[in-house]
Amino acid sequence: MTEPVTVYIGIGSNMGDRQAYCEEAVRLISGFSKTSLITVSSLYETAPLEMIDQDWFINCVAAVRTTLTPPELLRACQEVEQFLGRKRSVRYGPRTIDLDILFYDDRIVREADLTIPHPRAHERRFVLEPLAEIAPELEHPALRKTASQLLKGMRNHQDVRRLAPFHLKQKAG
Repeated sequence: MTEPVTVYIGIGSNMGDRQAYCEEAVRLISGFSKTSLITVSSLYETAPLEMIDQDWFINCVAAVRTTLTPPELLRACQEVEQFLGRKRSVRYGPRTIDLDILFYDDRIVREADLTIPHPRAHERRFVLEPLAEIAPELEHPALRKTASQLLKGMRNHQDVRRLAPFHLKQKAG
């Protein structure tokens, strides 16, 4: 039996009921096999990057304990994206939901379809704000800086507004 590890998953939506998509994604992630939800950051409203002519995002970060391997976790996240209607038509374009494996314990993973830590996590305020909220001492395994240090050292500006604490709603029925 593999020992469980702590994993951080970035969650974002900028189409439809953005908050509901994020909440449903967290609910589905908490139901992954061999996985338990530890905590979820507050919800943040964030300006889009790269392709700026689109609606603002709602973002958060979920921390989970899992024995899923990185490829298994990636497949599970992609299944959630597909279930919630994600269409991959325009790079950096609007999406119902986007799930990114930000950190998988202190491991560095380099595979054709998966890079962990997320290659741009340390450059994105919409990742670092919620991450530093729930795991300020989490150390980037390649850069050897904590989430708080990375956030304080950011040079680029991105509008990020904390909205509200996250509350996982149980599905009725």
